[in-house]
Amino acid sequence: MRQLRKLDRTVARRVFNKVGELADNPHRLVQRLVSSPYYRLRIGDYRVILDIQQSLLRILVLKVGHRGSIYDR
Repeated sequence: MRQLRKLDRTVARRVFNKVGELADNPHRLVQRLVSSPYYRLRIGDYRVILDIQQSLLRILVLKVGHRGSIYDR
């Protein structure tokens, strides 16, 4: 994923590990975005936008970035 490669290595590792924690219970660490079917995962100053497809048992990472720019359209 290009966005993950652009991040500092330690931040990228934290993101990767935190997304991995979602495998057991995807709704435990996330919050649904307002007026959107997607969820956000907070990791320090960074945010991960996710699509949790419960019926398919799949979590798609849509966007990774700093909290100041992640929500820009």
